[in-house]
Amino acid sequence: MRVISRKKLLEFGVIHADAEIPLDVWYRVAKSADWQNMIEVRKTRPDADFVDGYTVFDIKGNDYRLITEINYKTQIILIRKVLTHSEYSKNKWKT
Repeated sequence: MRVISRKKLLEFGVIHADAEIPLDVWYRVAKSADWQNMIEVRKTRPDADFVDGYTVFDIKGNDYRLITEINYKTQIILIRKVLTHSEYSKNKWKT
């Protein structure tokens, strides 16, 4: 898969240092994946959920949420937002 854009992961890791390694692990897994559907995503990342058209990953247990759009046909993952669990719970990712 091609991940666009890793910059959001890196910037979030600077602000939330404890998320840096888990986000890097997610990135490495995702970029080497060949996911064809949500079922395959969940085999690799059982923490992933499909919410309102987005694939949402739990990062560092349940501390952070990674909001993505995955186009399985083109093999592109677009990173929309990285949020704390609190921000996610307040629906800040929908804005």
